[in-house]
Amino acid sequence: MEAVDTVVNICDYILNVFTNLIYLILYESSYKNRVPLFFDDPPPPTFRSSTLLKLSVRLKCFGDCLYLLDGRFNQLHTLYVALVNLHRTELSEKEGDLPNLKCFSLSCNLETSHHDEIIFPLLNRMPNLEQLGLYLLIHVDEIFIDGNHLKKNIINRMPRLNQFTFYISSSMFTRNKLNLPSTEDIQRTFIDFPNNEIVSYVDYFPKAERGLCHIYSYPSVMECYSDISNNFPGGLFNYVRMVSLFDEHPFEHEFFLRIVQSFPFMEKLCLINYKPQTCKQFYESNNDNLNLSVIEYSFLSELVIVHVHDDYIEQFLFDTKTYLPYNIILHVNYESLQRVTNYFKRDATRINCAKINKLNLGGESKCSNSLEQYFPYAEISYSIIY
Repeated sequence: MEAVDTVVNICDYILNVFTNLIYLILYESSYKNRVPLFFDDPPPPTFRSSTLLKLSVRLKCFGDCLYLLDGRFNQLHTLYVALVNLHRTELSEKEGDLPNLKCFSLSCNLETSHHDEIIFPLLNRMPNLEQLGLYLLIHVDEIFIDGNHLKKNIINRMPRLNQFTFYISSSMFTRNKLNLPSTEDIQRTFIDFPNNEIVSYVDYFPKAERGLCHIYSYPSVMECYSDISNNFPGGLFNYVRMVSLFDEHPFEHEFFLRIVQSFPFMEKLCLINYKPQTCKQFYESNNDNLNLSVIEYSFLSELVIVHVHDDYIEQFLFDTKTYLPYNIILHVNYESLQRVTNYFKRDATRINCAKINKLNLGGESKCSNSLEQYFPYAEISYSIIY
């Protein structure tokens, strides 16, 4: 909270010192270094500018975004907002139109189910918007967000809109639901869409009783790509910094090669998959591990492999399969790590483990000399629940 307060004070200071400020960009290139602005109460009266035209900022919640649009920056024509969360707020009901705003971008990496109540009313306040970017994770009850939804609720209501880029992943529970749409059904809703290239596909996970629909304009400038499965269609995503993988079918070595090729600047990778790799047995039975391409994660700084089968811990820690950069933060289950490293004695995992500088262990774990020696440069922390 102290860092957040400092950011607010710095912004207030900047606005008061640079009284003719036109552009203000409060953004770190690395996602993990970004500290969001957060207002406990309405910002002070000095937090305003009559000259600011363009603002790019990371905020804690949707209410903070509304504070920026309450008239204190009345000449603003371009606003880029990255939110930590998207909770409901009553502030939007009290605000008027934003006729000067021509370009608006909103992103959030946490799922929301309140898009109809907060996002669309905000967009309706922007009658002269020409460029719009939406990068959202949305939970729906009955119908995925598709091309028809975007045309009805956004495009048809914005006559001046000439550029619309987006990444929207909508999820819903599928228990007792019939006639669920296929990928082809979703793709048909974009036949007459104004954008040149739209990627869309649907995943269904029977065990989790969950469905996911990904829709996005391509090429994309999104920074987070969530819940990638084996159905991932590929492509190049130079702006993505955080990736999460989930499937009820195994991820093979070649899949991870596709991931690193599609996301060359990925900084954080989260993985959930309890299915063992099937090709692993083939490689081992043919003594063919040496013929695998070693996958290099050039910019990776954080790896979360807690809810996974042991095969995926091997996938990332075996030096014959993966080349990790130095100074990695690793989140992993202690007992799984113990098995994969053969009680912290295995040579095949020693090189990559020596590159870890923070090791966060979940499950029943205990400190030992062998663990500390195996991770010689790591700050080790323990958590019973992960």
